[in-house]
Amino acid sequence: FNPFQSGVTCRYTAMIPTGDTEMQQPTKDEMVNVLERQQTEFLEEGAVAFKTRIDRLERVINILKSNESRLIDAMSTDFGHRSMHQSLFTDIAGSIGPLRIAQTQLKDWMRPEKRKAGPFPLGLLGAKARVEYQPLGVVGLISPWNFPVNLTVTPLAGILSAGNRCMIKPSEYTPATSEAMAEMFHKAFDRSEIAVVTGGPETGATFSGLPFDHLLFTGATSIAYHIMRAAAENLVPVTLELGGKSPVVVGRSADLQKTTDSIMTGKMLNAGQICLAPDYVFVPEESIEEFIEASERSVGRMYPTLLDNPDYTSVINQRHFDRLSGYVNEARERGARIAEINPADEDFAQQPHHKLPPTLIIDPPNDLRVMQDEIFGPILPVKSYRHVDDTLQEINDRPRPLGLYYYGRDAKEEERVLSRTTSGGVTVNDVVMHVAQEDLPFGGVGPSGMGSYHGIDGFRRFSHAKAVFTQSRLNVAELAGLRPPYGKKLLGTARQQMR
Repeated sequence: FNPFQSGVTCRYTAMIPTGDTEMQQPTKDEMVNVLERQQTEFLEEGAVAFKTRIDRLERVINILKSNESRLIDAMSTDFGHRSMHQSLFTDIAGSIGPLRIAQTQLKDWMRPEKRKAGPFPLGLLGAKARVEYQPLGVVGLISPWNFPVNLTVTPLAGILSAGNRCMIKPSEYTPATSEAMAEMFHKAFDRSEIAVVTGGPETGATFSGLPFDHLLFTGATSIAYHIMRAAAENLVPVTLELGGKSPVVVGRSADLQKTTDSIMTGKMLNAGQICLAPDYVFVPEESIEEFIEASERSVGRMYPTLLDNPDYTSVINQRHFDRLSGYVNEARERGARIAEINPADEDFAQQPHHKLPPTLIIDPPNDLRVMQDEIFGPILPVKSYRHVDDTLQEINDRPRPLGLYYYGRDAKEEERVLSRTTSGGVTVNDVVMHVAQEDLPFGGVGPSGMGSYHGIDGFRRFSHAKAVFTQSRLNVAELAGLRPPYGKKLLGTARQQMR
């Protein structure tokens, strides 16, 4: 089994395959050579200076600024069509922000953290304790296709600010963007600092098994099992940023029109191809029809048309288009109510891309694939409920999601929903937005992820927290009776600690 199989193959030199020509992929030895060079030069460099870290962050920022148009065009090429404004906001501006924050906060992050020395009597005799955050070495980064620039660049804020070097494997699903990034990084960085390895499924499988000092993978939960297994061969610690079915609980106190404006904005951004996209919605049973009507108004205001609308992004490829269409067809065949939102009544059978209209599936049975799989598209199951505790039971019967969303003005109900469920993060009265808070850790829990980053949490995720204890000049061991022959001093010290 090859978890990276996708049918798109790129050469190590970052060239895009043309026609049916099979391109050579990098060998394991080539990748190992790059890794060993980075590890060697990391050790020879010694302590990574503040100025060096700032410079590396600045070079990444300059890559984005000087290649803005090319990257936006490449992403549109890979998707068939992708909103230019969305790409600018999510993948260019949205990547520069975390890098700038890392630059402005870096001095504070790098300072050793004082800790209390103890136990008695060590703290009373001049001993000191601190934590120093030391770079790990070389971090491997496997980035996904849905936000191909952002989810490649944003982790570098933590990786580079912590003083590490990096090897990057971008997605083969977005070959034009991956090729562009490889060229840009290799112009701005020596490969001993940052190296981009492009390639297809075999490259990805080999890359995940390299002996990095840390490995970050962003992608599907189903692939994460294989990533973790490969990393375990070298005891490489991993951070897994995954996904899952992120639920929305709409309380009876919510303003439904404002709620659907928010939900449909999050669901239609990037055509729903977001790990944090709302995946299914709970609505009070008496409000189902109002919710559908409000959703139609929300979509109609934002997207009066869809097929030729430059703001509406295409599904990434035919395979995913067929998968999403299959969810709707299965639900229809099983008798579920389908509410397709198509403001201009357009014919989606006639199009040059893979656009899908936003589609609500009302009260689908839980055994449908749309209720089992992470959707990753503009399809939204809507489930009715009588009591909010019913929603909590269903959420808790599923694997823990990456995000959870609550709408309402009932503080007690909000607290109940948040305290009785477990998710990677939460946004209240909106969707997705907690990921944009750079001062909050971003990550999953259980099947939705392992470890978190962003801001200081990213700096610490890609650092080794090294404990440093400095002993007092006094002979503490003798004063406390800690050396044989043992006697009353040791007993007194032990009794003191037992109080």
